[in-house]
Amino acid sequence: MIKIAVLGDIGAGKSFVSKQFNCPLFNADKEVAKIYKYDRSCYLKIKKALPKYIISDHLDKKFLLKAVLDSKNNLKKISKIVHPIVRTRMNKFLSKNRTKKLVVLDIPLYLENKLNKKGDVLIFVDAKRKDIQKRLKNRKYFSEKIYKKLKSLHLPLSKKRKLSNFVIKNTFNASKIQNDVKKIKTKILKI
Repeated sequence: MIKIAVLGDIGAGKSFVSKQFNCPLFNADKEVAKIYKYDRSCYLKIKKALPKYIISDHLDKKFLLKAVLDSKNNLKKISKIVHPIVRTRMNKFLSKNRTKKLVVLDIPLYLENKLNKKGDVLIFVDAKRKDIQKRLKNRKYFSEKIYKKLKSLHLPLSKKRKLSNFVIKNTFNASKIQNDVKKIKTKILKI
């Protein structure tokens, strides 16, 4: 099994690029959303760590973002609880798909959490800052402050780009991305 990890800036289009490979896909952001919605154990741990921000019987993203804005330490507390759960789910996904030729991992902190292994194929999605900004403004509860707090967890983009095997220039043109992914997929399968 070849693991393809899709890297890039917040809002650069990693998830769209990941889907274009048409193979088993692990999307960490979607897993986190499921964890927030259904994982009672996670809810209880976060409620204990951040009681001031958990005022209902479920994890509300709006209040979690407020906690993150109030203190970088709160972001670390949330990450310490959620990241191990995501890692466990990723390992189950990899085990379930071990007979597949390719799997795609859309995990924003892939390198930062030291998930990469020798032989992984890293693909960097490069997009213009102004295009990213435009896209982020359409996200619910998103702000420049949140962006900066989340960015503080990431390695510099230049380092991610340098470590990558391939770079996809995202101009937010779907057919161009599909074509680029098709070429890269063909190259990877020849390895």
